[in-house]
Amino acid sequence: MKRDFDLIVVGGGHAGCEAAAVAARMGVRTALVSFTKESIGAMSCNPAIGGLGKGHLVREVDAFDGLIGRAADAAGIHYRMLNMSKGAAVQGPRLQADRKLYKAAIHRMLDIQENLSIVEGEVASLIFESDSVRGIRLIDDSQITASVVILATGTFLNGKLFRGEETVSGGRTGEASAVFLGQQIREAGLPIARMKTGTPPRIDARTIDWAKLPEQPSDDGDWTMSPLSTGRQVPQIFCAISRTNAHTHDIIRGNLDRSPLFSGAIDALGPRYCPSIEDKIHRFADRDSHQVFLEPEGLDTHYVYPNGISSSLPAEVQEAFVRTMDGLAQAEIIVPGYAVEYDHIDPRALDSSLKVREMEGLYCAGQINGTTGYEEAAAQGLIAGIGAACMIQGKPVPELDRGTSYIAVMIDDLILQGVTEPYRMLTARAEYRLRLRADNATTRLSAVAQSVGCLGEERLRWFNQREEQRTDIMKQLEASHSCDVIAKQGIEVRRDGTKQSLFDWLRFPNITLESLEGLIACGDIAPILLTEIEEDARYAPYLERQDSELKDLRANEQIRLDEQLDYSAIPGLSNEMVARLNSAKPETLAAASRLRGITPAALAAILVHARRSSNSLAA
Repeated sequence: MKRDFDLIVVGGGHAGCEAAAVAARMGVRTALVSFTKESIGAMSCNPAIGGLGKGHLVREVDAFDGLIGRAADAAGIHYRMLNMSKGAAVQGPRLQADRKLYKAAIHRMLDIQENLSIVEGEVASLIFESDSVRGIRLIDDSQITASVVILATGTFLNGKLFRGEETVSGGRTGEASAVFLGQQIREAGLPIARMKTGTPPRIDARTIDWAKLPEQPSDDGDWTMSPLSTGRQVPQIFCAISRTNAHTHDIIRGNLDRSPLFSGAIDALGPRYCPSIEDKIHRFADRDSHQVFLEPEGLDTHYVYPNGISSSLPAEVQEAFVRTMDGLAQAEIIVPGYAVEYDHIDPRALDSSLKVREMEGLYCAGQINGTTGYEEAAAQGLIAGIGAACMIQGKPVPELDRGTSYIAVMIDDLILQGVTEPYRMLTARAEYRLRLRADNATTRLSAVAQSVGCLGEERLRWFNQREEQRTDIMKQLEASHSCDVIAKQGIEVRRDGTKQSLFDWLRFPNITLESLEGLIACGDIAPILLTEIEEDARYAPYLERQDSELKDLRANEQIRLDEQLDYSAIPGLSNEMVARLNSAKPETLAAASRLRGITPAALAAILVHARRSSNSLAA
């Protein structure tokens, strides 16, 4: 049997779902292929969405009408805004989700999405015509053809699971590994390496002594991941906090030789920012305790996720060290933790749309690109889906840069620097993070999404109404008023003759839009938009200082570099510079400037060479 589509997405995780959904919203006939329909949208590890840097990605994907934010709200059982004591730019929205409700929400959105078909089956191989991908062949030998394929295979590409001395093939517990596809990709000559991640044991909530542990309730705010969500939709529950101790560490140290991370069974590097408990004990030997968050996985399940003790030690060792911690003396493990090792592609083989440069019609998104986390995967799926749809429709891919989104920061980091460990988004990675607040993602990105056709009807109506409200309030804030007028509103200000716009008056921490209600009419404008505008005003002086730097960045982004540019022919570049430039193949001069070790003198030489090459071609 043969079926024909415009686009095929392989893998139904967070990357695959976003890629398939955005392409379908853009009018592309899309097939989403997964081992089973039931497994699509599963939260395979932590039952949480968002966090520092990660929450920004969720809001940005949502600004393109993505799925992850709305699904998270439909399942959110515990909300916390991280870094609340710091500025809005580095605050991170995070929630825990009921696994069943999250997956059900993803299924509902995919089921009603036009132009999208779901196909069950294992992909055995890609179909090639010359150097171009033209579809896939399933394990039953049936074919699905398309001009573009997006690989969003997660940890399933030649995946292996490790627990103590046990090793089995699989992408996650109870699910098969994509062995045939993995072999073909290696044989195709793509730059492949191995990477490792892991998961903690799942504990039976009924065997935890909750009374002995400090509780962490859901916060009392009313914010949501997506502005289209109608508040917090399900009951809120609390988490609890326990800690490892000297006895815990002694048990782990005494069994390190049985961990595949230390026995040599696993060579791949794991995530630095989310290490296994074995790694923590070994690397931070001076620490006598590590915090563990006990996070319920849902409203109707007894599974508890002990965040902080990912482990691949034998099951009996995991049970022994878990029972040394406060509140867990009688804990029963339902599913022991394990490590996963899998194939990933060197992301320097990709361009900024996540297309494989050397293979026409093939894109990669998610953990296959060396990243970790649902949020990073979803954002990559979005970009790959948009890039593929634009290629199919013959229109330009929207340009995002490090000054407009965390998504662009991540993509830029991946395709320029590559990875030596699973990449995780952090606010510290963004130079222009004062501009990239989680609360202004819609303002930054939804107009771009609208221009390329990413917004569905509901989102488009909501966005247009929001833009009208924003235009109205900003127009009112242009009015200038003296300090005397402001003081008459009952606001304490210095009477020094100052006169400035209401927007500029908002820079003072004691002045809010609510306090200015005698001078402006906010009417039915959404409170979340008013809060965003207040933050815009307070950050404005700092952003003005970055304007010239950002202007230079964008000027250099306009200087394109030929993908076939021979850097070894440019005088003055060291062998190390040439190697890095040839690996990364930067698309612009600005991108070249961000490569490690590329000096200002080297950039000047590259610019001269690029201009000479351009002039010779023009002649």
